[in-house]
Amino acid sequence: MSDSIKEYRNMVDKPWGKMFYDLIFFQLDIPEDNRLKILDFGAGFCITSDHYSKHHDVTAVEPNEEMLSLRVTGDGFTLINAGIDHLKTIADDSFDVVICHNVLEYVENKTEILEQLVRVLKPGGRLSIIKHNMPGRVMAMAVMADNPKGALDLLNSENEENSMFGNRSVYDNDFLTEFFSGKAELKKTFGIRTFFGLSSNNEIKNTDEWYGSMLELEKKTCAVDEYKKVAFFNHLIFVK
Repeated sequence: MSDSIKEYRNMVDKPWGKMFYDLIFFQLDIPEDNRLKILDFGAGFCITSDHYSKHHDVTAVEPNEEMLSLRVTGDGFTLINAGIDHLKTIADDSFDVVICHNVLEYVENKTEILEQLVRVLKPGGRLSIIKHNMPGRVMAMAVMADNPKGALDLLNSENEENSMFGNRSVYDNDFLTEFFSGKAELKKTFGIRTFFGLSSNNEIKNTDEWYGSMLELEKKTCAVDEYKKVAFFNHLIFVK
């Protein structure tokens, strides 16, 4: 197993990893009293799938066997070790919610995947996409990593080399809105990790006081334009 996947798995168990998911669940705000069909494409360690499977019918699709070997132990969701080929076998209008988080930066066939995701989404259903946001990456590189040279390099290139899973191609939000024109409408945009990734003081992040206050701060600012523009991640929710 690659060290990068082990490192990533360890990271999601840290307070800053947990906060990432707490913010996703807050922003998506999926009700628990109406059982929905949810597709989690690129499910990774299946943390999101496991969370929603407590009240919904979740299908988790993930091609990386190493990530699946480290997945959460929940068994309430349907797990499929596959990629876009499986998507193509799913009938039109099958899911109420489709989730695709931090996937498209690492693939060459973005548009092919997006076509399939919107195809299997029911009319009126929601498509949740989380993506890296270049201004936020520049901020983190310059401030948290104390690496202004690296921040300059990011500004001068659309691709970030030697990321955890290989080269990462960061794309802007307009790419998605233009692609979905006439197919799905952008309803909400949020920021994730506006503040909690800018400090390298990890000791304080293990305190309940820091976690509670930081989570509330992120929740209060995640929909404010000035803050979501410089967040590390952007979360876009489309409705078909």
